[in-house]
This record gives sequence, structure tokens and C-alpha cells, in this order.
Amino acid sequence: MTTTLYSGGHVFDGTGTLLENHAVLVEGDSIADVAPAEKFTDYQGNRVDTSGGTVIPGMADCHVHLVYKGEADPRGSIEGVNPGEITLRVLENAQTSLKSGITAVRDCGGREYLEFPVRDACNSGRFFGPNIMASGKMICMTGGHGNKNGRVADGCDEVVKAVREQIHAGSDLIKIMATGGVMTPGVNPEDAHYSADEMRVGVAEARRFHKTSASHAQGAEGIMNAVLAGITSIEHGIFMDQQCLDAMMERGTYLVPTLSAVMNILNNADKGIADYVVEKSRRVYERHRESFTMYYKAGGRIAMGTDAGTPFNLHGENAMELAYMVDCGMTTADALSSATSVAHSLMQYADRGQVKAGFKADMVIVNGNPVDNILMAAAKENHRLVVKNGKQVAFP
Repeated sequence: MTTTLYSGGHVFDGTGTLLENHAVLVEGDSIADVAPAEKFTDYQGNRVDTSGGTVIPGMADCHVHLVYKGEADPRGSIEGVNPGEITLRVLENAQTSLKSGITAVRDCGGREYLEFPVRDACNSGRFFGPNIMASGKMICMTGGHGNKNGRVADGCDEVVKAVREQIHAGSDLIKIMATGGVMTPGVNPEDAHYSADEMRVGVAEARRFHKTSASHAQGAEGIMNAVLAGITSIEHGIFMDQQCLDAMMERGTYLVPTLSAVMNILNNADKGIADYVVEKSRRVYERHRESFTMYYKAGGRIAMGTDAGTPFNLHGENAMELAYMVDCGMTTADALSSATSVAHSLMQYADRGQVKAGFKADMVIVNGNPVDNILMAAAKENHRLVVKNGKQVAFP
């Protein structure tokens, strides 16, 4: 079995600890040992010099949309497009993410299950790509956020049926839209869409079939409905209040903040994005940062996610979310953990997300020390090498 030693620099283990002058021994697709470099003085196999850099775990983005490429009008960009072309876009976006240090993604809403064959091909090794979890169709109410591409369901019985349809189609998790959102015209992000009972039965049905769940939830009432239903993760969480925070902390609910989504809309507001999208983004911007900060200060579980695929929120730039989280007050070590051990925990990848013996060898070698400067991990130009399942990532 092929072995490779990564030595000369530091190692960030994924749980907050920086190990100085440590080496990582990879055997096949897994990490065999992590130890001070001097332990491997007599090693005669393949070597990769990490001097002046740091080995970190491969990062996970817990909220992407692989069918979109960050166009000003994502939904319009795939209307009338050949399904084969959309499938190729999914693969391209997944591989672009992998090249940029994102070794796992959680797709939170696709198009007619076209992302599923790409997921299966990447997860099986047929194509080289990140590990992919996919939710299938978002479940939403009539006229609700995501209704153009989602599975519209009204009332408890119909929500249960919609969940069963996603499970039958092969979904890894269930995505339920608890509130309005920024990208859908005519809806208010602060409004609860599904009732508490509808959320409760949807999440319960997912759990009954051993599926995790995620809820697009921006307004406080909708966040609370989802949390009390037992949702695994709250996506965005923009108008979280203290009551929501307390309920989330009590249940260990993950927050996937997706600060990148609003940031990229506002940074490109003059590039063809619909006026209503820009207006709502401006309205939620400060509150979004506040909700992230309050949950972080409370000690809540935060898993990195970007909403990549939304306007100018590009696959391949996912790791910049780290810099946005740090800008909101998160420590660099906690941001790195959010993208590694915490994110993989949310995705239930028990053997990924840490540089630790016995874990899969998903790693990124970055310049410098990302605990000192988060841009060493956040900006892909500072990445030297990506390793997936022990193999160095290289695409033409």
C-alpha cells in the first residue's frame, strides 16, 4: 500500500489545536499517524514538503446548490436548459469546489434530482469529486420560498407525502422551508410559512427513516417552529431571537449561517441582480451578522455553509466564508473547526474532518499559519495542495 509523509510544517487537527512541526503519514486513503516530525527521520517513502505551511483537514460546505453557477438570476439560468447540460454543471461545480479545498458538500436543493447521479459517481469514486450529500427537492408551501423548483406541499398529510417522495428518490437529508426568503419575489423573510404542526410532521417523518433535516429559516417564528420540531440544522437563522437561541442551545441544533450569500449579493448589486433581491439583502445584512455573533458567543454549534450558487456566490470561493465568520468575531481556530470537524459532524461523516490517525486522508496544505491569518485557508490562492482519500487532486 502506498504511503506518503507530509512533513516540514504545522498541522491543524480540525478541533482547534495547532500542532507545530508535526508530520502526517498517509497510508492508502487514510491517515496512519500524526506525530512530531522527528519520529519519521528514517522514513524512506514518498514525501511532501510542507515547510512554511500547515496541513488542515479538507473543508466541508454544508449548504450549496450545485445546479447553479452564481449567476445574477440563478433560477432563470437553468430554465429550459437541457437536463444533460445541468448535470454536467453539477459535476463541474463539485469538482471546482474540490480543487479549492472543499472535500465535502451538502446540496440543499437541486433540480429534478439531476444532482443525484453526480453525487453517486463522486461518492463511489467513479469520478473524482467531493463527498456529496443531497436533499433533492426543497419542500415548501404554495407560493413559498423556492416554490418554482421545490416540492409544493400544503397541510400535514401532504408534507409527510413530500418527505416520503424525497426519501424514495434517494435523498440523503430532508430540506424544509420554514420561512420566506430573499431570492423569492413577493415573500417576506420574516414570515413563517409552514405551521408548527407541518414542520413537526415533516421532521418526524425524516427522522423515522433515519434522515437528518435542514430548514431554510430566517424569521424568528419559523426558526422556532423548526427547532421545536427537532430540525437538525437551521440554515441562515437571520432573525434569531433569544427564545430561538435558547431552544437551539437546549437541543444542540446546528446553525449554518451562509454569510457569503448576502455578502456577494450586496458586493455585486449593480450587476443585474433583481431589485427585490438587493433590497431584501440590504434589509437583513446587519441582522444576519448579529444572529451569527449571538449564537457563536452562546457557544452554539456552527457549521460552515455558503449557499454557493446564489448570485455571484461562486463554487470554488466557498472557503471565503471563513473570513466572513472571523470578521463577525469568531476566532480563526473556531472558524477552521466550523469548516472541518463541526461541518463533517453535521454531515455525519464520522471519519472525516480531522487530521487524526484512522480518519480518511482529506487534507489541504496551505501557506503560512491559518490560525494567525485566516486568509491562508480562506483564499484559494494560498492553497498549495488538496488531498482527497489520500490522492492528490489534479484536474486539467
